[in-house]
Amino acid sequence: MLRKRDDFQEKYQYYTKKLRNEILSGNIKPGEFILPENTLSQEFELSRVSIRKGLAELVEEGLIEKIPGKGNRVVLKENQNKQSIKLAWFSTSYEIEVVKKMIALFEERNPFVKVDLEIYPNDSYAKTILSRIENGYGPDVFILSDYHFRDVAELKGTDLLEEYKPSKFETYDAVTSMFTHQNKQKAVPFVFSPVVICYNKDLIQPKKPVIQTWQDLLHVSKESTVVKNDDIVEAFGFCFSSAPNRWPVFLLQNSGGFRKSGKSVIQQKENIEALQYCVDLMYKHKVSPVFTHGSNQLAENLFMKKRAAMILTTYYFMNEFKDCGFDWDVMELPKQKDAATLLLGGGLGINAESSYKEVAKSLVDFMVSDEAQTMMKKNMCTIPASRKVAENKELINKKIHPDHYHAFIESMNSAIPVKDLELSQAEIINIQYELHLLWANMERPDEVCSRLQHLLDSKTLTSVK
Repeated sequence: MLRKRDDFQEKYQYYTKKLRNEILSGNIKPGEFILPENTLSQEFELSRVSIRKGLAELVEEGLIEKIPGKGNRVVLKENQNKQSIKLAWFSTSYEIEVVKKMIALFEERNPFVKVDLEIYPNDSYAKTILSRIENGYGPDVFILSDYHFRDVAELKGTDLLEEYKPSKFETYDAVTSMFTHQNKQKAVPFVFSPVVICYNKDLIQPKKPVIQTWQDLLHVSKESTVVKNDDIVEAFGFCFSSAPNRWPVFLLQNSGGFRKSGKSVIQQKENIEALQYCVDLMYKHKVSPVFTHGSNQLAENLFMKKRAAMILTTYYFMNEFKDCGFDWDVMELPKQKDAATLLLGGGLGINAESSYKEVAKSLVDFMVSDEAQTMMKKNMCTIPASRKVAENKELINKKIHPDHYHAFIESMNSAIPVKDLELSQAEIINIQYELHLLWANMERPDEVCSRLQHLLDSKTLTSVK
């Protein structure tokens, strides 16, 4: 339907929306006066009658009050109404309790705003966010793990995310890249973690291990594996993980990978060697339990039960180790041909359809500010995205953080985001399925690599099983 454009209505709506958001976001604070009516008239190209009408709307909403002889003032704290905005989070996040503290402080600093925290199930989280936005009742701000962000991109939903970069925020380039799509930053980094090694100080042998190569890892794993007289393993030296954001580090460290510049390279000998090393840890050297199921928690659970001296993990999972009852520490991964690890993260997205985008940006700005990011670091093992805060060694809490908490700094020089593996979400899931026989020692690495090469080239892995 062809309709004549109403320039006046567009200008008027822009004026009222802009002024409302300036107040709600705290840019104009309680007790401060709004610009004079004639100035507003010139700035927004509206008549003074229209300007007064808009101001009257804000008076009705309880945002401003007319002071005779002086002008229009943002209402003081005791008289104000609040505007609610929605912040969505996924249920399995370790950061929820700290986020609640951030919200409370943000609301104290921004008395016009109430932040409603909504927790959604992790399953189909990205689809839920996009569906709610498309139907007009989506959250104004929402957390997206790098996994969720890849889901959003594959669902072609990035247009629903506002492109935004806070002006006073610095993080690592690799962290930012996790939330960049087609050269546009579509979420603001909030937290991150490389994959690292955690070890039990009581089980590890020697007590101060130096692990720089795969051979070192194997040697320490052998020394740390404890077997009873009846051949029952009391503790494994290492726990291999078949989770998709763990085992690929061995491919990367041996100059391998899945694709390079769009071309499948899974059949190259570097990948076969890496997979053979992983299988040998379990079956030849018997320094790791046999795990064919791709769950992160299997390794972490063994670690907390004092049945594994070393595991691959992230700083997120370290939050579970706080009350584990033994001393533990962290080190960066060893290398083979290359130094490499996988990088995971979480970013804050803004609903591009939100009626309160300026308020939403104000919330995001606060959550990545030094103050809020420091709150994160002081209370958790999770690494805040702010590089300044993340690397600040004065913020260490010995009751929470391991001695070598800042081992991640060196890891960031060789940290590779999962999206740089050049695999779709469906391909990642299906590769896990195809590897079951290998992890069960029922197939050789060269056989599975040959099959995966064919499946990747034929695009067979793009449909989820």
